[in-house]
Amino acid sequence: MGACSLRAMELGPNVTVIESGSRTTYIVGTAHVSERSVQDVRNTIEQVRPDTICVELCETRHQALTDESRWQKLDIFQVIRQGKVLYMLANLALSAYQRRLGEKLGVQPGAELMEAVKAADEVGAKLVLVDRDIQATLKRTWANLSFFNKLKVFGALLDGFFSREEITEEDLEKLKERDHLSEMMEEFAKVMPQVKEPLIDERDRFLISAIEDAPGEVLVAVVGAGHVNGMLEHQGMGADREALSVIPPPSRWLGYLKWIIPTVILCAFYIGWQKHAGRGLYELLLAWMLPNSIAAGVFAAIGAAHPISILCAVVASPITSLNPTIGAGMVVGLVEAWLRKPTVEDAQNLNDDILTLRGVYRNRFSRVLLVAVLATLGSALGAWIGATLVLTRL
Repeated sequence: MGACSLRAMELGPNVTVIESGSRTTYIVGTAHVSERSVQDVRNTIEQVRPDTICVELCETRHQALTDESRWQKLDIFQVIRQGKVLYMLANLALSAYQRRLGEKLGVQPGAELMEAVKAADEVGAKLVLVDRDIQATLKRTWANLSFFNKLKVFGALLDGFFSREEITEEDLEKLKERDHLSEMMEEFAKVMPQVKEPLIDERDRFLISAIEDAPGEVLVAVVGAGHVNGMLEHQGMGADREALSVIPPPSRWLGYLKWIIPTVILCAFYIGWQKHAGRGLYELLLAWMLPNSIAAGVFAAIGAAHPISILCAVVASPITSLNPTIGAGMVVGLVEAWLRKPTVEDAQNLNDDILTLRGVYRNRFSRVLLVAVLATLGSALGAWIGATLVLTRL
């Protein structure tokens, strides 16, 4: 794209206009639970009558907003077997947080995006979904985190479930101010740069590239206000969106590590047997099994797992920690799902139940997800402690 110029328009402070030759793009920076954002989107589209409307949605999120029966189609066993537990939990946490804000402010989360989708049909504009697939974003973010940062993110997810922080419409409007957002992004980068890169920076490049490739001479792009500055910095640079959507494979060393640790532990058992006969092996086995079993069992209990599921976590964790092809969370999650038997009604009630701690534990679907994730974290923590104890005793 050639040189671009930005000019002020009478469309409000949250609309940025980019002109390039005969093409004009109106970027509407929004807050996802703001009635004013809904009005900004509607007013901009009605005034400029665009050929194309771009929205910060991927196909998965678009279906989530438009398909009211989506929860009825969920298969908890498939979610666990496909390793989508964390994705589901993150999605529910974000949904719960946004719904609480939306209820206070009288607007549904994502209402401005739905307004853009609706307006596209009304004005005869082409609708283009320009965001990266949510699963790619979450998995790239997760792959970028260390174990302890994963624990921090999990804590943030739980806070998203249960936070009761008060926020007003005025607070939301402040969040859309460029200077304020820049300060927030800088602080975010300092606190957890591993998250900011895949969650914000990569999507800034993805969004502006997809918008620039969209057809039409007059475009309206509806995106979160936090992305606007980053998008403007990368305009005209292009981006390999396929590369940005690839889930990076684990590093070769991490792949080796998954097998090296079990191999070292098994070799330690053998050496303990050879040097000290049965007594040495017995002590090493205890050093490995107790932390694994206790941590996995305690974490599963925190999730209010069924007693049989807790027992399963206690038994499975020392074994699965020596087998990189299967995790304790998957085993425990499947057992919990079989015992709890979440129903279609549970899936339908997810949106309401996840708003409170009691609801999360009452709903059998969300409780299974919580138990599966907690068992995974407990098993991982127990494995690190167990490996340290085995090697020190050896």
